[in-house]
Amino acid sequence: MEGIGAVAARLRAAAEAKPMRLPVNRRVDEAHHEVTPDGLSIWYTIQVSPHSRIQEVIFERMDTMPTDEECKRWLDLLVVGAVATEAPGLPGSTTRRFEAFERNPDLEAPRA
Repeated sequence: MEGIGAVAARLRAAAEAKPMRLPVNRRVDEAHHEVTPDGLSIWYTIQVSPHSRIQEVIFERMDTMPTDEECKRWLDLLVVGAVATEAPGLPGSTTRRFEAFERNPDLEAPRA
């Protein structure tokens, strides 16, 4: 069985090799998905546009919400070069979503 570091590196490599172009079709390739032996599902994607890049990590369990500790362990290994922020979720949900936005202001259109 692979350790968490090896799994995170494999997910990161798959997302780097095949980033999703924005606007994005939300269908995620299974190479971006892992299920741990204890039932934690992890999806890691990179979404790109001409002026920004979004790293997204989704954690899900069938029975309970993933804990802060287990999310942090994975986030520290997956999200590189940015700080991930948790997106609001629905009450009672067993899914948590984190995003890290990277902008390149030099490539953005001027604001009116």
